[in-house]
Amino acid sequence: MTGPGSDQNVVVTGVGLVSAAGIGVDATWKGVLAGQSTARTHPDLAGLAVDFACEVPGFDPAAHLGANLARRMDRHSQLAFVAGDEALRMAGLRPQEWDGTRVGVVIGTAFGGVTTLEDQTLRLARGEPVSAHTVPMVAPNMLAGQLSLHWGARGPSFVACTACASGTTAIGLGAQLLRTGVCDIVVAGGSDAPVNRIITASFARMSALSPRRAAPELASRPFDAARDGFVLGEGAGVLVLERDGQAAARGARPLARIAGYGASADAHHVAAPHPQGSGLEQAMRAALAEAGATVADVDHVNAHATSTPKGDLVEAGLLARLFGDRASVTSTKGALGHTMGAAGAIEAALTVLAVTERTVPPTANLEHLDPRIELDVVSGAARPQPIALALSNSSGFGGQNAVLALSPC
Repeated sequence: MTGPGSDQNVVVTGVGLVSAAGIGVDATWKGVLAGQSTARTHPDLAGLAVDFACEVPGFDPAAHLGANLARRMDRHSQLAFVAGDEALRMAGLRPQEWDGTRVGVVIGTAFGGVTTLEDQTLRLARGEPVSAHTVPMVAPNMLAGQLSLHWGARGPSFVACTACASGTTAIGLGAQLLRTGVCDIVVAGGSDAPVNRIITASFARMSALSPRRAAPELASRPFDAARDGFVLGEGAGVLVLERDGQAAARGARPLARIAGYGASADAHHVAAPHPQGSGLEQAMRAALAEAGATVADVDHVNAHATSTPKGDLVEAGLLARLFGDRASVTSTKGALGHTMGAAGAIEAALTVLAVTERTVPPTANLEHLDPRIELDVVSGAARPQPIALALSNSSGFGGQNAVLALSPC
């Protein structure tokens, strides 16, 4: 392994995904390419104003992790373990063989172990004993802590919490650890499992969620004229990052390059985006500057676009000002819902696949483009397209913005 002072090019050598489209990269990629919505009525949400979400299908934690390990983890950690192990396998890395002091883990989450917290609070209210594992299951830092322990990764280990930009932030920070020579390998991404009653009821009370209970599969519709809120989802996305010199030295095949990263804060409102998208623009331009590129170089954007009336319009207006209709645009939240702190990592992984497969997934449920949106939004079917430079955008409550620039190797 190389040390400080080596090359600065950061590449992705492995990807892992767990989403409502399925467990694993192949299942998720196939689902988003088909433009299939994954929103369904959820039994745990029965009786709420919004009773549907995008849930990972058929996920058996014990089958993936073993019963003993699975019962000591919140669902968001379980999802991250499965995605992370897939990413390491794809990268051809075996944790038992690496120098753990040179391996970092940076994972994003917006909510941490909120489902465990809800479950254990209800147990306490009923007079039942709570689990002795409650604190490590709930504490946000334990997402990275558990993964580091599992893999013997003894380098920097921390959780990025920047709301719905958390996964993107984690990948950007992971790339910085490599560029500064602190690490030789960074496992970076995001995971969230917020599909529970308290989070769903709270978002519904804010009128942030689509209320389409009669047809949940049509509810998440980014950029559509009839969009009326997002659909809550769960999932995890993990990328293995390395400097390209090290990847080449061990014979690894890089999938794509992390060409740039930018972050900013709107400093505008606790929940609403800046009306001109100025913070997101700042982050996008910072990512392009680090990549040594300009807006004219961008071929594709995986937009944050969550399917809210205001948010989609603000982002679309910004993209139109910067790119016109030169760059193809998609939002994979139409298929997968909004996975909160995992969204940016899942979308970064899907953008890596778009670059390597030369294919842009369609925006699911986009039937009638909002006439105020002047973009080339991919819909209906996947589009073959060579991509020289792509951006993956993320924004979140508190005015958090994070953007990755990705390019072929």
